[in-house]
Amino acid sequence: MKFSEKMQSRYTVKKYDPTKTISTGDLDELKKILHLSPSSINSQPWNFVFVTDNATKTKLAEASYFNKDRILDCSCLIVFQVIKNVADFEQQTHKYNVEGAIGYYNTFIKPLGDAYIRSWMEHQVYLSLGVLLTACAQLGIDSTPMEGIIPAQYDAVLSNDRYETLFAVCIGKRSDTDQNQPQLNPKSRLPIENVLAEI
Repeated sequence: MKFSEKMQSRYTVKKYDPTKTISTGDLDELKKILHLSPSSINSQPWNFVFVTDNATKTKLAEASYFNKDRILDCSCLIVFQVIKNVADFEQQTHKYNVEGAIGYYNTFIKPLGDAYIRSWMEHQVYLSLGVLLTACAQLGIDSTPMEGIIPAQYDAVLSNDRYETLFAVCIGKRSDTDQNQPQLNPKSRLPIENVLAEI
Protein backbone atom coordinates (compact mmCIF):
# COMPACT_ATOMS: atom_id res chain seq x y z
CA MET A 1 0.00 0.00 0.00
CA LYS A 2 1.29 3.47 -0.87
CA PHE A 3 1.88 5.75 2.08
CA SER A 4 -0.63 8.26 0.66
CA GLU A 5 -3.25 5.49 0.87
CA LYS A 6 -2.40 4.95 4.53
CA MET A 7 -2.80 8.67 5.16
CA GLN A 8 -6.14 8.56 3.36
CA SER A 9 -7.35 5.85 5.73
CA ARG A 10 -6.09 7.49 8.93
CA TYR A 11 -8.42 9.85 10.78
CA THR A 12 -9.00 11.38 14.19
CA VAL A 13 -10.65 8.63 16.20
CA LYS A 14 -13.63 9.68 18.30
CA LYS A 15 -14.36 6.30 19.92
CA TYR A 16 -11.89 3.58 20.92
CA ASP A 17 -12.37 -0.09 21.64
CA PRO A 18 -11.24 -0.51 25.28
CA THR A 19 -10.77 -4.27 24.83
CA LYS A 20 -7.94 -3.80 22.29
CA THR A 21 -4.43 -2.72 23.20
CA ILE A 22 -1.30 -1.65 21.37
CA SER A 23 1.47 -4.21 21.58
CA THR A 24 4.60 -3.56 23.60
CA GLY A 25 6.58 -3.89 20.39
CA ASP A 26 4.61 -1.13 18.68
CA LEU A 27 4.87 1.13 21.74
CA ASP A 28 8.62 0.60 21.78
CA GLU A 29 8.76 1.44 18.08
CA LEU A 30 6.84 4.68 18.65
CA LYS A 31 9.20 5.61 21.48
CA LYS A 32 12.20 5.11 19.19
CA ILE A 33 10.56 7.14 16.44
CA LEU A 34 9.71 10.04 18.76
CA HIS A 35 13.27 9.97 20.04
CA LEU A 36 14.41 10.53 16.45
CA SER A 37 12.10 13.52 15.83
CA PRO A 38 13.69 16.54 14.15
CA SER A 39 14.06 19.89 15.89
CA SER A 40 15.71 23.20 15.09
CA ILE A 41 19.45 23.06 15.91
CA ASN A 42 18.73 19.61 17.38
CA SER A 43 17.31 21.41 20.41
CA GLN A 44 15.02 18.58 21.61
CA PRO A 45 13.23 20.64 24.27
CA TRP A 46 10.64 17.91 24.87
CA ASN A 47 9.47 15.11 27.09
CA PHE A 48 7.08 12.34 25.97
CA VAL A 49 5.07 10.59 28.69
CA PHE A 50 3.50 7.25 27.71
CA VAL A 51 0.57 6.60 30.06
CA THR A 52 -0.92 3.10 30.16
CA ASP A 53 -1.64 2.99 33.90
CA ASN A 54 -5.44 3.10 34.24
CA ALA A 55 -5.44 5.07 37.48
CA THR A 56 -3.28 7.79 35.95
CA LYS A 57 -5.31 7.80 32.74
CA THR A 58 -8.46 8.27 34.82
CA LYS A 59 -6.99 11.31 36.57
CA LEU A 60 -5.90 12.84 33.27
CA ALA A 61 -9.26 12.07 31.68
CA GLU A 62 -10.91 14.25 34.32
CA ALA A 63 -8.80 17.16 33.04
CA SER A 64 -9.69 16.63 29.38
CA TYR A 65 -13.11 18.12 28.70
CA PHE A 66 -14.93 16.19 25.93
CA ASN A 67 -11.93 13.93 25.40
CA LYS A 68 -12.57 12.07 28.67
CA ASP A 69 -14.03 8.89 27.18
CA ARG A 70 -11.34 8.66 24.50
CA ILE A 71 -8.64 8.73 27.14
CA LEU A 72 -10.40 6.16 29.30
CA ASP A 73 -10.88 3.77 26.37
CA CYS A 74 -7.63 4.20 24.44
CA SER A 75 -4.73 1.82 24.87
CA CYS A 76 -2.16 4.51 25.65
CA LEU A 77 -2.14 8.26 26.18
CA ILE A 78 1.00 10.10 25.10
CA VAL A 79 1.53 13.48 26.76
CA PHE A 80 3.79 15.95 24.98
CA GLN A 81 5.68 18.35 27.22
CA VAL A 82 8.17 21.17 26.76
CA ILE A 83 11.00 22.34 29.01
CA LYS A 84 9.49 24.88 31.38
CA ASN A 85 12.41 27.21 32.07
CA VAL A 86 14.66 28.82 29.49
CA ALA A 87 17.63 28.49 31.85
CA ASP A 88 17.12 24.71 32.01
CA PHE A 89 16.95 24.54 28.23
CA GLU A 90 20.15 26.54 27.85
CA GLN A 91 21.93 24.27 30.33
CA GLN A 92 20.79 21.22 28.33
CA THR A 93 21.79 22.61 24.95
CA HIS A 94 25.22 23.69 26.21
CA LYS A 95 25.77 20.20 27.61
CA TYR A 96 24.62 18.11 24.63
CA ASN A 97 24.70 20.28 21.52
CA VAL A 98 27.50 21.03 19.09
CA GLU A 99 29.33 24.35 19.02
CA GLY A 100 27.70 25.54 15.79
CA ALA A 101 24.18 24.95 17.14
CA ILE A 102 25.01 26.72 20.39
CA GLY A 103 26.42 29.64 18.41
CA TYR A 104 23.26 29.85 16.30
CA TYR A 105 21.10 29.84 19.43
CA ASN A 106 23.16 32.52 21.15
CA THR A 107 23.24 34.71 18.04
CA PHE A 108 19.76 34.40 16.57
CA ILE A 109 17.37 32.96 19.19
CA LYS A 110 18.52 34.10 22.63
CA PRO A 111 18.53 37.86 21.83
CA LEU A 112 14.80 37.70 21.03
CA GLY A 113 13.92 37.15 24.70
CA ASP A 114 12.38 34.48 26.88
CA ALA A 115 8.84 34.72 25.48
CA TYR A 116 10.13 34.09 21.95
CA ILE A 117 12.37 31.25 23.15
CA ARG A 118 9.46 29.51 24.88
CA SER A 119 7.32 29.83 21.74
CA TRP A 120 10.20 28.51 19.62
CA MET A 121 10.62 25.51 21.93
CA GLU A 122 6.90 24.74 21.74
CA HIS A 123 7.12 24.74 17.94
CA GLN A 124 9.76 22.04 18.12
CA VAL A 125 7.42 19.84 20.17
CA TYR A 126 4.72 20.27 17.54
CA LEU A 127 7.16 18.95 14.93
CA SER A 128 7.30 15.71 16.92
CA LEU A 129 3.49 15.49 16.84
CA GLY A 130 3.63 15.28 13.05
CA VAL A 131 6.21 12.54 13.32
CA LEU A 132 4.04 10.54 15.73
CA LEU A 133 0.85 10.80 13.68
CA THR A 134 2.74 9.78 10.55
CA ALA A 135 4.30 6.82 12.35
CA CYS A 136 0.90 5.72 13.64
CA ALA A 137 -0.48 5.79 10.10
CA GLN A 138 2.42 3.68 8.89
CA LEU A 139 2.01 1.16 11.72
CA GLY A 140 -1.79 0.95 11.46
CA ILE A 141 -2.33 2.49 14.90
CA ASP A 142 -5.34 4.75 15.43
CA SER A 143 -4.77 8.15 17.00
CA THR A 144 -6.43 11.29 18.33
CA PRO A 145 -4.35 14.48 18.78
CA MET A 146 -5.84 16.68 21.51
CA GLU A 147 -5.35 20.23 22.67
CA GLY A 148 -8.66 19.95 24.52
CA ILE A 149 -7.03 19.28 27.87
CA ILE A 150 -6.15 21.34 30.95
CA PRO A 151 -2.33 21.42 30.90
CA ALA A 152 -1.88 22.68 34.47
CA GLN A 153 -3.94 19.79 35.82
CA TYR A 154 -1.95 17.34 33.71
CA ASP A 155 1.23 18.78 35.21
CA ALA A 156 -0.16 18.32 38.71
CA VAL A 157 -0.86 14.64 38.01
CA LEU A 158 2.44 13.92 36.25
CA SER A 159 4.57 15.83 38.80
CA ASN A 160 7.58 16.73 36.68
CA ASP A 161 8.88 20.16 37.68
CA ARG A 162 11.20 20.40 34.66
CA TYR A 163 8.48 20.16 31.98
CA GLU A 164 5.00 21.50 31.29
CA THR A 165 2.27 19.92 29.19
CA LEU A 166 1.30 21.24 25.76
CA PHE A 167 -1.06 18.59 24.31
CA ALA A 168 -1.71 14.84 24.27
CA VAL A 169 -2.45 12.03 21.81
CA CYS A 170 -4.61 8.97 22.38
CA ILE A 171 -3.55 5.83 20.54
CA GLY A 172 -5.31 2.50 20.30
CA LYS A 173 -7.79 0.65 18.12
CA ARG A 174 -10.95 2.29 16.83
CA SER A 175 -14.35 1.04 17.88
CA ASP A 176 -16.41 -0.52 15.10
CA THR A 177 -19.14 1.95 16.08
CA ASP A 178 -16.96 5.05 15.66
CA GLN A 179 -18.98 7.32 13.39
CA ASN A 180 -15.89 9.31 12.36
CA GLN A 181 -14.44 6.45 10.31
CA PRO A 182 -13.74 7.49 6.69
CA GLN A 183 -16.08 4.81 5.31
CA LEU A 184 -18.90 6.34 7.40
CA ASN A 185 -17.81 9.98 7.38
CA PRO A 186 -15.64 10.60 4.30
CA LYS A 187 -12.43 12.54 4.82
CA SER A 188 -12.78 16.19 3.82
CA ARG A 189 -9.89 18.34 2.59
CA LEU A 190 -9.62 21.61 0.67
CA PRO A 191 -8.94 21.18 -3.06
CA ILE A 192 -5.24 20.44 -3.47
CA GLU A 193 -4.75 23.45 -5.74
CA ASN A 194 -5.88 25.66 -2.85
CA VAL A 195 -3.05 24.55 -0.60
CA LEU A 196 -0.25 23.51 -2.95
CA ALA A 197 1.79 25.71 -5.27
CA GLU A 198 4.58 25.00 -7.71
CA ILE A 199 7.17 27.54 -8.81
